[in-house]
This record gives sequence, structure tokens and C-alpha cells, in this order.
Amino acid sequence: MRRRTFLTTSAFGAAAVLTGYAQAPKRRTIGPNEKINHACIGVGGMGHHDLKNYLSYQKGQVVAICDVDMNSLNNAAKDAPDARKYQDWRELLDKEGDKIDSVHICVPDHMHALIALNAIKRGKHVYCQKPLCHDVAECRALADAAKKMGVVTQLGTQHASGQGDRTGVHFLQKGAIGTMTKMYLCSNRSGVEGLRRPNVPPNKGNPPDHLNWDWWVGTAPMRDYAGGYHPFAWRSWLDFGTGWSGDIGCHIFDAAWKGFNLEATAPLSVKAKVSEEWKNSPERRAQVWSNGNHITWTFKGIPASGGKNFTMEWFDGEFLPSEDAQEYAKMAGFEKFPEEGLIVFGTEGAMLLPHTGGAHLLPKNKFESVERPKMDGRNHYHHFLEAARGEAENESFFQRTGPMTETILLGTVAIRTPDTELKWDPKAMKITNSLEATKLLSRTYRKGWEAPKV
Repeated sequence: MRRRTFLTTSAFGAAAVLTGYAQAPKRRTIGPNEKINHACIGVGGMGHHDLKNYLSYQKGQVVAICDVDMNSLNNAAKDAPDARKYQDWRELLDKEGDKIDSVHICVPDHMHALIALNAIKRGKHVYCQKPLCHDVAECRALADAAKKMGVVTQLGTQHASGQGDRTGVHFLQKGAIGTMTKMYLCSNRSGVEGLRRPNVPPNKGNPPDHLNWDWWVGTAPMRDYAGGYHPFAWRSWLDFGTGWSGDIGCHIFDAAWKGFNLEATAPLSVKAKVSEEWKNSPERRAQVWSNGNHITWTFKGIPASGGKNFTMEWFDGEFLPSEDAQEYAKMAGFEKFPEEGLIVFGTEGAMLLPHTGGAHLLPKNKFESVERPKMDGRNHYHHFLEAARGEAENESFFQRTGPMTETILLGTVAIRTPDTELKWDPKAMKITNSLEATKLLSRTYRKGWEAPKV
């Protein structure tokens, strides 16, 4: 295969070129006194929490639930006894196709795009948990499909609807800290060492009777069951999750992404430093993500940066934000930089936004007169259904958050090719200076689990 042909097919491979339907399938009109019919796919753990949010929405009803783990499904059915139960999401979409208006997806990362594309192809509105996808090419495919089919979409960055993040977006859009120069993003949550460094090789065994292991593996290469994968530690494994930056990155990036309208641009390059222990272990590099990462994206100048190129830096594990970030955190009353958060530096000061907390303009005495916006409380899940009903305009739609997740997942590609500055061409969907890295933009789906064309 010629190199140009290879680059094109590898970049889009599993996600598929978007062709086919000229317009979205006809959707029912939801009257002001009618309830929107919703389905939840993945109702264990976080999915059960999400289900409860939908059940509390007065203008909607959950009519179907699905999980490959019957224990999770039966447990969720206690809260949604009237919902029809499925273990296979494909059966749910086939049988419920004319009965549901929207779908929620909360499953391991490697299955997000496949389920979402199938739902979008049927004209269903889609809420998908973060990160949007497992691979860069899938993000582009989902954003394009959502636009083409005219569906309402929402990424599961629920804190983006909180007053803290929205206030941070407001300050950045207003240029409160002057011309932006750089940003640091950090997630060093304590108590997650087991997730950061899972056992390799895993302890293999027989899958429990209540779990359909074949359906759980889905698009990934088939492997023996191991207790460490399901229900949570899958995030650490290359085939299933996207590592710590992929998992938490969408939360920490969101305010800066929206505050500076970064979906209108794209990184020029990305480079990662990783844990030396992981880098020097071929066995771990072949199976799991690095347990410590420092990723740097370089962006072309935008008006908010005075036209100058700027950087976004991510820190997790053994890597911590530099001393200037620590000093500003102390100004805000913290002993050290928050375990998770964002700090944006500008010519007039800085904005610190702890994850799930309020925005701090620093130094405090300089910004005492700055008025904080008055914002109402907002439920991210309800807001999605309100948008699907045509009663609101939601903010975390795939055309906006797809490019953000692309950028975050480019960081995971850099993790797997550490210490190399990767040059990114977003239009061609390739990394111009590394064939090895370009191959990592997509993957080959297991036979029978390919993504649909939309």
C-alpha cells in the first residue's frame, strides 16, 4: 500500500467515512405536554448515577435500560421498574427504534463511538459520557455525524453546567486576566494508585455468569476475562480506556476550551513526558497507560493570546505544575495547587479554577472590583433533554466537544510515543512527522463490531 493511501485509511479506519443518508430519519415532534422517551445504555456505577438524574426529569421518562452485566441491569431496574430491560444494546436500538427519542451512553471508552454512531444513524439524540471516544478519528466521525443528522448531543462533562465552570468561562471570554499566555491543567487525585498502576499481567479467570464477556469486549481484540477489567479498572488498559488524561481531561479542559473558543483552532503540535518506569517496561507499554504524564500542546496564536502562539500543559501522577502555579494557588488560600484544576495565566494576573470549585481571579486584591456573574443552577442531563425537546440550547454538543476530545486524545498518542514533538495536520487527519503516531489515531475493530457508515 502506498504511504498516502495508508495514511488516509489508517486515520479514518474503524470510524468510517461519513456517507449515506442525505438527511436525518424523520423524528416525532414532542408536544409541550408530552414526555421525551429516553433510553440508558450502561447503568452500572456512573451509569446508575446518570440514570437517577434522568428519572428526576419531570418532562421525560426512561423507557428502556441496557447493560451487559445482569447484576447492574437488575439493580438499576429497582429504580426504573417500568423500563424495558436489555442486555444487548443492539437489540435495544432495533426494538425501541420508533419508541425512543434519545439515548444515554455510559460504557467503557472503546465502545462509545460504535454505540453513538448507531444511535445517531437512527436519528436519536445522544448524550455520551466522557471522553467522547477512544480514538482521535472517532471524535471527528461523531462530530460530523451529529451535524449531518441534525441531532442534539451532549458530552458527559456534567461540571460544565456548574456555576464554577460557567463563571470561569465568563471571566475568560471577558478577558478579565488580560492577554492569555499559557495554561496548566492538573489531575493528581489521591487514592487511585491501583488504577494508575494495574497488575500486568492481570489475574485471568472465568467471567461470571451475570456478565456477557463477548459483548463487553466488543470492538476490542478478544482476550481472556480478568477481574481487574470490569467494572472499573478498564480505564488503565490501552484497548479499553484512555488513561488518566483521557478520563479526566475533558472535565479540566472544558472551561478553557469554551472560554477561548478553541474549537475554532487546533494544536500545532503535542509532546509528552512519561513515567520512566513505564517507558522502560515493554510489557507495561504494550498493555496499560503510563502512570505519570506531562503533556504539552502548542497552539497557533488567537486574539485572546495577542496573536502569539501559546501552550497548554497537562500534569498527572508524578508530574506537578511548576512553582508559579503553586504560588498563585497559595494566593487563593490553598496550601498547594489543587489535586485537580486549571490555571490560566495572563498579562494582568491569573484565573485558578479548581475542579468542581469556584473560579479565583488572582491576585485577589487586584480583582476585588470585578463583578461575578449571577448564574442559576443547571442540571447537565436535564439540559440535554430540554435541548432535545427544542426548549434550550445546550453547550457541550459534539461539534464543540469533539475537537476538544480530539486534542486530549492527541495527548494520549503522544504518551505512546514519548519525548517526540508530534506535528499535527487536522485537515489531513495525520501526524506529519511520525507514521508510528499516525497509526494510533484509529484502530481496527474486531470482526462483527465495525462502526456503521452514517
